[in-house]
Amino acid sequence: MVDTANSYELVTRWEVEATPDEVFSILEEPTALPRWWPSVYLEVTEVEAGGADGVGRVTNFFTKGWLPYTLRWSARLSRAQRPTLIELDAFGDLEGHGVWTLEARGSSCLVTYRWTVRAQAGLLKTMSFGLKPLFAANHEWAMARGLESLKLELLRRRAETAEQRALIAEPPRPTPRSAMPLLLGTLGVVSAVAGAAVLWRRRPQDF
Repeated sequence: MVDTANSYELVTRWEVEATPDEVFSILEEPTALPRWWPSVYLEVTEVEAGGADGVGRVTNFFTKGWLPYTLRWSARLSRAQRPTLIELDAFGDLEGHGVWTLEARGSSCLVTYRWTVRAQAGLLKTMSFGLKPLFAANHEWAMARGLESLKLELLRRRAETAEQRALIAEPPRPTPRSAMPLLLGTLGVVSAVAGAAVLWRRRPQDF
């Protein structure tokens, strides 16, 4: 039987003023993630180089979202087609498959990320039952920070002088590694479930 309590099917869509090639050039450099997407990617290390097109490259990640836990996982680049497709296979605290697709839409680029993943970390496996919406919200927060950071990185790469780059805001920073967000989120979920139970017991019996 497949354990679905800690499995997720997550889809994120971004639209940015850029060409697919510009976005691809940013996403294809995983070791640069801590610089331009530091709110999520705390440390990134390449451990295997892969082929000339990068396929086969293995990268280690140390990441977090707005919840206080951190994750250590790795990804192997399984497919890359410039400038439209990047696929990776994840293993470690997260196990699954991620697909970036990039599509030109007028002067914009539509970026879609499909993340089919199972949480293997002890904290997530033991606490995911009943809290899947909380962990999905954590992913949505991380991807929202990614969109902010991507827009800033595009501006930095287009800047023609050091003075222009200095005027661009810094990307969002990581949240504190405190248990408070998790406690608040858990209390919110518990309160919502308890409230629903009370309303259910008090519902009219006859109509």
